[in-house]
Amino acid sequence: MASQYDQVYAAAMADPEKFWADAASQLHWYKTWDQVLDAGSPPFYRWFVGAETNTCYNALDRHIEAGHGDRAALIYDSPVTDTIRTYSNTELRDAVAKLAGAMKARGVTKGDRVIIYMAMTPEAVMAMLACARIGAIHSVVFGGFAPRELATRIDDCKPKMVIASSCGLEPGRVVEYKPLLDQAIAIATHKPECCFIFQRPMYQAPLQEGRDFDFASEVEKAAPADCVPVAATDPLYILYTSGTTGVPKGVVRHNGGHMVALHWSMKNVYGMKPGEVYWAASDVGWVVGHSYIVYAPLLYGCTTVLYEGKPVGTPDAGAYWRVIEQHKVAALFTAPTAFRAIKKEDPKAELLKKYDLTQFRTLFLAGERADPDTVRWAEDNLKRPVIDHWWQTETGWPIAANCTGIELLPVKHGSPTKIVPGYDVRILDDDGQPVKPGDIGNIVIKLPLPPGCLPTLWNNDEGFKKSYLTRFPGYYNTGDAGYIDEDGYIFIMSRTDDIINVAGHRLSTGGMEEVLASHPDVAECAVVGVADQLKGQVPLGFVVLKAGVSRPEDQIVQELVQLVREKIGPVAAFKQAVVVKRLPKTRSGKILRGTMQKIADAQEYRMPATIDDPAILSEIGEALKPLGYAKRP
Repeated sequence: MASQYDQVYAAAMADPEKFWADAASQLHWYKTWDQVLDAGSPPFYRWFVGAETNTCYNALDRHIEAGHGDRAALIYDSPVTDTIRTYSNTELRDAVAKLAGAMKARGVTKGDRVIIYMAMTPEAVMAMLACARIGAIHSVVFGGFAPRELATRIDDCKPKMVIASSCGLEPGRVVEYKPLLDQAIAIATHKPECCFIFQRPMYQAPLQEGRDFDFASEVEKAAPADCVPVAATDPLYILYTSGTTGVPKGVVRHNGGHMVALHWSMKNVYGMKPGEVYWAASDVGWVVGHSYIVYAPLLYGCTTVLYEGKPVGTPDAGAYWRVIEQHKVAALFTAPTAFRAIKKEDPKAELLKKYDLTQFRTLFLAGERADPDTVRWAEDNLKRPVIDHWWQTETGWPIAANCTGIELLPVKHGSPTKIVPGYDVRILDDDGQPVKPGDIGNIVIKLPLPPGCLPTLWNNDEGFKKSYLTRFPGYYNTGDAGYIDEDGYIFIMSRTDDIINVAGHRLSTGGMEEVLASHPDVAECAVVGVADQLKGQVPLGFVVLKAGVSRPEDQIVQELVQLVREKIGPVAAFKQAVVVKRLPKTRSGKILRGTMQKIADAQEYRMPATIDDPAILSEIGEALKPLGYAKRP
């Protein structure tokens, strides 16, 4: 007999229009759709054509009108400022409406773009929702992004307004945002008409007369704005993701499909109930922050946690457990790198014993491959389901997951379980032919993509086709490599760029990382392919050791080489690894493997705009020199 998951998946495949129309019926529409799916101009597909709605209305006003005005909507928890503040649905709606009114008073109207360049404070969430309320299109840029990168985004989306924080906070330091914004506007060809500056007490930014306005003063004097009906196919936001050429790609998200997919996912993927507390430990500058800090929890009627802190150091590796206990969090979504950091600092989870996690049900991991060792550590210590799931900025919500709200399936370590209903995922070889179960290939999604995924790139239909659709016609190319096993479980091995060719053998660096991570002394690791005259490429490992490990590093490296030889075989040609203090990462926790590879091969590289700490790159170069890498010929 088919499982519950199989039945739901089959229903979505058999009649996607009925499936998504049923999901959409649970939300508010000013006008329902003429067509659920417009497939008349492939590869450009549109969901809920002819419908009118408002995402902010569905996230806030709808719940208030249903009698849930007093229910907590947002909990702001900031260990870096020692602040905890809770907003009810009514309080958040009223603050959003006032900000939307202030924006309208300065000329922002439906279809205008607004760049949001803010720290992790409630005002960032309010700014996003205020844009949605009046039909403006927001583009959130991670606070503290370099001026040139911010200028590129200003020139691409041409905002009428920028809403910025005066500063952001990192443990032990203040990062002044306003000078970076001033530099970006000076560099940019397009000049925003005005800026709202949210002044934080740690840094009062000077305002440029005629252009810059004090956020609080503007909101205080504004009349609240009502929700503006927009087409389901009108953009809600643009989110820039790095392009291979260094030119960012503006991922577009439509109001209607985005709202329907996220609302559906909260119950079916994350197993949440309205009124429960959901915490995505990310930043609003990333897609996780858009989807699962701001929109999905609020659309579904959950309380969302906005956390301005780190997994370790604010104040210690028990920070997450404190937040879960204090706010009665039912589900946490974070990056595996956060748990690797916690495991490194507190390998025996001693700090966990101080907290009561009775209400906590599920841990969700995504953003990087969840190595089985980290998953097992979390399972052993939390005694809760640990769900690895996989998706992308472009899709906006999970492609593969253990859909806990449908049916909790058996876990296979190393796999994000099965394909989420609504997606038709295939594994193809380089010639576009299907591969056998268990064989690694290119992971693609058959068009049309489900609601919520990108319909195109901002003002760049050709770039959309070139980036995602031309390599495998009729499919969206995820850029990831992996396989689906006999049971239908998918395994994401690496980016296709991370499949290395060793003497004609296609090998996954992700598979090697899995082996290295299983070593008891290893907290974190990465493997990249480096140039080799004889074999084309050979793998090179980078490992960070757990706190308190005092054994000789060369002995550990020898054990790692032997471990890869045993688990993968001599074909891997894994002979070198280097111990480093830390790995270079983006602020969202992705390891910068491509940059590490360029350093090892002594190639020129562009400083990644999203890097957490640029000083790490020189540390990596110095660590590699004794091995003969990172030296120019």
